Amino acid sequence: MSTLSGYVEHIVYRNEENGYTVMEMVDKGKEYTVVGSFPRIAEGEYLEVTGTEKKHPLYGNQLVMESYEWKIPADAAAIERYLASGAIKGVGAALAARIVKKFGDDTFRIMEEEPERLAEIKGISMKGAMQIATQMAERQDMRQAMVFLQEFGITMNLAAKIYERYGSQVYDVLRTNPYRLAEDITGIGFRIADEIAAKAGISPDSDYRIKCGIFYALQQALNNGHVYLPERELLTATQELLGVSLESLEKQIMDLTVDRKIIVREMDAETAKIRRIYLSKYYYMEMNCARMLTDLNLHIPDSEMAVESRIRRIEREEKLELDEHQRSAVKEAAGNGLLILTGGPGTGKTTTIKAIIHYFEQEDMEVLLAAPTGRAAKRMSEATGREARTIHRMLELSGGQDETVSEGRFARDEQNPLECDAIVIDEVSMVDINLLHALLRAITVGTRLILVGDVNQLPSVGPGNVLRDVIRSECYPVVRLTKIFRQAAASDIIVNAHRINAGEHISTAPGSKDFLFIHRDQPQTIMNAVIGLVRDKLPPYVQAAACDIQVMTPMRKGTLGVENLNMVLQQFLNPADDKKKEKELPHGIFREGDKVMQIKNNYQMEWEITNRYGIPIDAGTGVFNGDIGVIREINLFAEELVVEFDEGKQVHYSFKEADELELAYAITIHKSQGSEYPAVVIPVHSGPRMLMTRNLLYTAVTRAKKCVCIVGLDSSFTGMIDNRIEQKRYSSLDEQIRSFVEPG
Repeated sequence: MSTLSGYVEHIVYRNEENGYTVMEMVDKGKEYTVVGSFPRIAEGEYLEVTGTEKKHPLYGNQLVMESYEWKIPADAAAIERYLASGAIKGVGAALAARIVKKFGDDTFRIMEEEPERLAEIKGISMKGAMQIATQMAERQDMRQAMVFLQEFGITMNLAAKIYERYGSQVYDVLRTNPYRLAEDITGIGFRIADEIAAKAGISPDSDYRIKCGIFYALQQALNNGHVYLPERELLTATQELLGVSLESLEKQIMDLTVDRKIIVREMDAETAKIRRIYLSKYYYMEMNCARMLTDLNLHIPDSEMAVESRIRRIEREEKLELDEHQRSAVKEAAGNGLLILTGGPGTGKTTTIKAIIHYFEQEDMEVLLAAPTGRAAKRMSEATGREARTIHRMLELSGGQDETVSEGRFARDEQNPLECDAIVIDEVSMVDINLLHALLRAITVGTRLILVGDVNQLPSVGPGNVLRDVIRSECYPVVRLTKIFRQAAASDIIVNAHRINAGEHISTAPGSKDFLFIHRDQPQTIMNAVIGLVRDKLPPYVQAAACDIQVMTPMRKGTLGVENLNMVLQQFLNPADDKKKEKELPHGIFREGDKVMQIKNNYQMEWEITNRYGIPIDAGTGVFNGDIGVIREINLFAEELVVEFDEGKQVHYSFKEADELELAYAITIHKSQGSEYPAVVIPVHSGPRMLMTRNLLYTAVTRAKKCVCIVGLDSSFTGMIDNRIEQKRYSSLDEQIRSFVEPG
């Protein structure tokens, strides 16, 4: 470890989002290059920096900062250099020279204790003197706060966020209720707040701690797809987390209920009363969704003969042949404000959507098409011949600059609704309660809404069970497509997907052209077969690049889990090369050309699309859980990487932000929702029963367009078909809907 004490001569590079800085420091007349995260640093400031000396392959010797602290400039020359740096607004080089000439080494004391004396200098009014003094005091306060926060083990980056949120109140917050950090600041969860609280001497049975623990348990439930938790499960989870008495928990639940921060609802079960605990926001979100859906569900009278005539005309002009259920769907769309259309692969959902669109357009109605993901929207565009967007883009997502807001802001809402007559949303099984709520807020009563999806797919990654709950409510028109059409019936992928969904066993003998089973007994031989398929055999067979073929697995851990598969596949599909830059990051080594996935919603992340000349032609915010892209560039000097996602969206990630990415040569089946690939490869061996399920297998198989390859044990494959276990999701949208449709 080495230590430098000197002033910041020049800031070479700075990332304002994360504070990463490359700067030149002067210590005893010698210049050094220092790199690291330095929030709120200015040229001219005095620092003591401790770090490790490293030789960068391109930029030479550098000191990589481990820790630092500000120092007060000690003499007149140093003070003048600091004031002339621009750190204090309104003070330039000439004015700094006059100030120091007047007060010399005593300048900082004058500014702090007798700021009115600055007005003695030509060019500084009394008002200007007070403004300079205020800025100096604010910077001093900020430095002291940073030192204070570091005593609690808080990183400089996080300390800057905390100070920006609380300012001089930071001392009171940390000494009385550090758990506020978990509520107010993105990036600080309960566990970090709990560590800080322990260092601050907060009692383990503090009311603040218990309330924050309850919120944390409910937040974790949201991450697992639940909108609420039964009280018994909440108490168990929170007790394990906090190690406090049941009585303490029950008291705080009561207090949080009185404060309306949580909602408790008592439901009758067959044997006893069950109390459900909701975060207030999500209880009212479900309620508002139920109300808005019911408001949209208008009956629109029309002559049955006229509707039939229009449908026949569409069939004739567009050369469509609709079966009984498809015709029923078009009629329901024509006669109702809300329609749910569901069906498995090959049952004609796309044809039905096209017929509904033609019907609306025949009536001079403006129709918008959208889907939850970019890939699903692209498929919808290709199938209908019309523009389809992601729901986020349709609602005009604006991430904003406020990092305390974890969700996106949409320009389209009640005050600025979508301007159209009808909206068709595909892949609704992927839509969670947050996105449904945002969508419905932007739709005016009288606009037709068609929700399309496969109810047998896995539910959304986010909280709620939207498609199933809406259907299960039995309050709105629902059309189920069940007939497999002749062209689809020629595909073993589609036929076998329906058999899997029905629990029927499938032959694994050779013979199929698009549904292949490769028998292997051991994890390593399965792995070898997967590599051979993705790298060598499938690309020419389905006429696609190896990176477009997707490996899907039920698990994250183990030989055939996502983490290990990605490390191995990276070696074979994108090996190390002197021509490719690479960087070791928390989720492994990232290399130019790697296929990666975003693993959390980031509404603030900016993207842009450029033309072939590098000129931006579109821009926006928001990168979402499950988005897949390719690393186009790694900049070791700027410490960032550039990822290109679907539609050519380019996103710049700092190395610290790259913890939101992971390799995506293999993905979990849950993450594949809404996507379609030329071919999918599914390794099946042993695994937890909760993961080796029928609807997981069904979802994986239906992601393939041209070929499914299952590699592994026949018995494990058959066991997944027989396993009907579905992870319980606690949601109540169906009950909320019934309460509006059938009041009382």
